[in-house]
Amino acid sequence: MDNLPLLTIGVTLLTCVLAVIGVHVYSSGKAQREALVDRMSQTGQIANVIGRRRRFVALDRRLRTTKLGKRTEHKIAATGLDLTPGEYIVYVIAGLLGLYFVIGAIFAPFFGVLAALIGVWGGNAFLNWQRTKRTEAFIGQLPELTRVLANATQAGLAMRTALEMAAEELDDPAGEELRRVADQLALGQTMDDALGELADRLPSRELVVLVTTLVLSSRAGGQVVTSLRNLTETLEERKETRREVTTMLSQVKVTALAVPLLGLGFLLMINATTPGALDKMTGSALGQIGTGIAFAMYAVGYLLIGRLSRVQV
Repeated sequence: MDNLPLLTIGVTLLTCVLAVIGVHVYSSGKAQREALVDRMSQTGQIANVIGRRRRFVALDRRLRTTKLGKRTEHKIAATGLDLTPGEYIVYVIAGLLGLYFVIGAIFAPFFGVLAALIGVWGGNAFLNWQRTKRTEAFIGQLPELTRVLANATQAGLAMRTALEMAAEELDDPAGEELRRVADQLALGQTMDDALGELADRLPSRELVVLVTTLVLSSRAGGQVVTSLRNLTETLEERKETRREVTTMLSQVKVTALAVPLLGLGFLLMINATTPGALDKMTGSALGQIGTGIAFAMYAVGYLLIGRLSRVQV
């Protein structure tokens, strides 16, 4: 028991590694199942795919009538997650309670309150991260998308038909987003509104340029094929530039995460070396204020590093 801090850190790292492996295995299994269902549905071995049963239907119905529910629904729609606002709210509340009890038991009850407050921010940050991840994946498919649109329009197809063809040929997320645009156009929505909603869901400079090109070509005509060909070359160059910038800034992003994790590691070592030290430290108002200021400084440092490492390409 003399090496209790090292044993605690080792068990924590092993738990994190096992959690990452479990998430990876679950994600790969789910992807394989979805691919198998799609393949069987295309070959006619199964008639249709029944969506999963929704949970917390009554709560979801009430949330959709509130501003919070509408804002949450809009964010979830931009992420592509198979969640309803009611499910998301319930999962976030359950996560906050879990953070409070787990962190409070490991460190001190006051740290459980701080973890719950951080979890409130983390729930919204998770949706923003998923939206950014989906946007980046869509941007990566833009050169292929413009190439398909250019070939279709060069063959004499209308822009609406070209979008439907691109939705069938491209993988998700581009295929899913274009199918949504095609469905909106089929319901009578204008090209400007349908593409404008797409640009709002996945905001990026590249997509705005593409949407502007398609809208102008649908209004005034012109050499849309030539414009799409030139845009394809430009997007290919920007894709390579973005990849280089991401690689160069990867170390900075790791540093931004490592600094607060080191602080938590030191707290674990202090509590393991001197049991009850964190309870004494947060037992008074002065200690709670000092701890809150320390966590706030960690958060400010993380945000500042993230802001300084953000490069607009």
